[in-house]
Amino acid sequence: MHYKVKRIVGFRNGLRGLTSEYRDDTVELTPEHVRDIHHSGGTILGSSRGSQDPDEMVDSLVEHGVDVLFVIGGDGGMRAATCLSKAVEARGLDIAVLGVPKTIDNDLPFTDQSFGFQSAFASAMDFISSVSVEAAASPNGVGLVKLMGRHSGFIAAYAALAANGADIVLIPEIPFALDGPDGLLAYVEQHVREKGYVVIVLAEGAGQDLLDEPGLPGRDERGTDASGNVKLGQIDDLLKKRITDHLTEVGLAPTMRYIDPSYSIRSVVANAYDSVYCLRLAHAAAHAAMAGRTQIAVARWRRRFVHVPLSLMTSRRNRVDPDGDLWMSVLETTCQPAEFGVPRELRRTPVGFC
Repeated sequence: MHYKVKRIVGFRNGLRGLTSEYRDDTVELTPEHVRDIHHSGGTILGSSRGSQDPDEMVDSLVEHGVDVLFVIGGDGGMRAATCLSKAVEARGLDIAVLGVPKTIDNDLPFTDQSFGFQSAFASAMDFISSVSVEAAASPNGVGLVKLMGRHSGFIAAYAALAANGADIVLIPEIPFALDGPDGLLAYVEQHVREKGYVVIVLAEGAGQDLLDEPGLPGRDERGTDASGNVKLGQIDDLLKKRITDHLTEVGLAPTMRYIDPSYSIRSVVANAYDSVYCLRLAHAAAHAAMAGRTQIAVARWRRRFVHVPLSLMTSRRNRVDPDGDLWMSVLETTCQPAEFGVPRELRRTPVGFC
């Protein structure tokens, strides 16, 4: 309102909305239209995957008379914003392109947290607690919760700490072995014998190397999605089968309790913290645009709102440090070994205080 902006338009379904086929499918984002969107989960504009032509998308911006484009998303969104800004610059157009970090995986660098992350792991915590109750109430119960996290295990780690009911947390940053005296299967068996049940929190990108074993669909066979990302293998299916087979073989036929709440978590309404954080990021993005900034993302870094070049936002991926204090807290809470399948005397991190 302070900048007297006369028109704000939203393109539906992400970058697909900027293609020639869909560029007229827009939403007028009036104050009345957006006033109560913080009470709804998900996105009112929609999202999509795909590889769109930058010049075609710039044509859409010109046709709609767009002066400033805000791209809200994760690493894919930031890469797209970078490509768009370069296409705009190559044509000598006066269109600013700014990014706003939004990924519940929390894997973007140079930002303390992506908005939505706190709401996501708070919701995931409830599912861990539920599966813990179910596993504990079943003979030889095995509770398995699969959470988001293609490359980074932040949701799994934080949700497990918040719920305090997980016995094992598996994330992409920490390889693990299934077989052998120090492998995952032996540890699951030990837990079921001693405790009566076990609860496993699994990030979707964990253990992908195990799916390259003979007889399983390898990476080359899985292909890529519309955005060029390698499709993840179903590590949850492999774990369910191998754990069931192993426990049955040793006389502990399990009762499997499995939950994949990914879409439930993606659609959750933002909590109070994320609602305020989102609003302040939006204010920072608007101020940056009106100050003439472009090819930057607004982010909160060390508790200050800053402008980060888009090239830096896509320069690396934020991941859980296997030697950091977050993972140490997970190990101390679950009492799991630092590395399944590695001899105890060779493990780089102690179990902790368990």
